[in-house]
Amino acid sequence: MAHQRVHTGEQPFTCLDCGKGFTCSSKLKVHQRVHTGERPFTCSDCGKGFPRSSDLMAHQRVHTDERPFTCSDCGKGFTCSSQLKVHQRVHTGERPFTCLDCGKGFTLSSHLLRHQFVHTGEWPFTCWDCGKGFTCSSQLKVHQRVHTGMRPFTCSECGKAFKRSSQLLTHQSAHTGKWPFTCSVCGKEFNRSSQLKVHQRVHTGERPFSCSECGKGYTQSSHLRAHWSVHTGERPFTCSVCEKGFTRSSQLKVHQRVHTGERPFTCSDCGKGFTQSSHLQAHWSVHTGERPFTCSVCGKGFTRSSQLQRHQRVHTG
Repeated sequence: MAHQRVHTGEQPFTCLDCGKGFTCSSKLKVHQRVHTGERPFTCSDCGKGFPRSSDLMAHQRVHTDERPFTCSDCGKGFTCSSQLKVHQRVHTGERPFTCLDCGKGFTLSSHLLRHQFVHTGEWPFTCWDCGKGFTCSSQLKVHQRVHTGMRPFTCSECGKAFKRSSQLLTHQSAHTGKWPFTCSVCGKEFNRSSQLKVHQRVHTGERPFSCSECGKGYTQSSHLRAHWSVHTGERPFTCSVCEKGFTRSSQLKVHQRVHTGERPFTCSDCGKGFTQSSHLQAHWSVHTGERPFTCSVCGKGFTRSSQLQRHQRVHTG
């Protein structure tokens, strides 16, 4: 009976907090944990809590590194079949969930729901410490680690800790040198399909996120949010050493390496260290001689897209 509602669209069980509908009461019960914060299933390795036992089982594979579900196209492994199903849309281009306001498509319904807040301006989940708003509770939970300092995911190679398991996976590529997603235009490699998608906008010129104040466009919604500080003057993340303010916590983290001297990304050829992985990637061109970003006007090559953009002003004035 509950399954038939998939076809009829009937969702008789409604959340009193956000109005979201469900086909059965058990799904509503699990969903309500988003609002109550209840996470009754806890990982014995890192203490992370989950609203469902199936989520905990999938998470435990982060610690065992078991990835039984493998993509036949690129070989990337996943901890559960649902993640693989969503990932395969990277290769097929399928985006079944479409925004009625702007026509943008998404691979997940949750991504569409979160995107719709861009049009409404609603940020329902707010940080008690700094007042920053988020479109979903998971983003808020990760953000709060900026204030608490909690970094539950640790690299077994160098001991570096991270706020998210995805950040740890990204970091591990620095040790292995494997980047599974490659740009077909310039050959630059990425360890996540989402990073590749954003990068491709360098070549297409697409800037889907526009400022309502000045019309300036951005390749990522997070860049647009950071840009808003130009109009508001707000810089909520401040360096405790020199008091310099930043619009994003990630900018503050990178800046702090000026004071600590930390250079966690090291070139395997010459041993030179860098504060950011992107700087290390650009540095590799010194050894390989590769300059993947070429000026369409004069043919001059560059190791970074930012250098190419700066150079192009010579021609445009």
